[in-house]
Amino acid sequence: QVQLVESGGGLVQPGGSLRLSCAASGSILSINAMGWYRQAPGKERELVAAISSGGITNYADSVKGRFTISRDNTKNTVYLQMNSLKPEDTAVYYCNSPKTRIIGSLGLYDYWGQGTQVTVSS
Repeated sequence: QVQLVESGGGLVQPGGSLRLSCAASGSILSINAMGWYRQAPGKERELVAAISSGGITNYADSVKGRFTISRDNTKNTVYLQMNSLKPEDTAVYYCNSPKTRIIGSLGLYDYWGQGTQVTVSS
């Protein structure tokens, strides 16, 4: 069993910054790519940023130049630094660890965190 626990969400004014963290724990053998998704009210969940095990990153066009994803493989943790936040960034942010290998299984598993609310408002 693997758990992803997000932290760092909150209320921030437009133009402000937040840093999200997501720590994976449990019976982990290896984690491949990790990503951050978000879902605003009435909208579908969308990919915000992803990072491979080797550090290759990709971003949604809407956050390029403002958000930075990084990871610490020694801690099984992924981060999302969010700068120049806009009201349209308001959403619940979810951490994702797809294709995760766990102890005692040959399969690949997809795990999600519980989500953390980010609200950008004056």
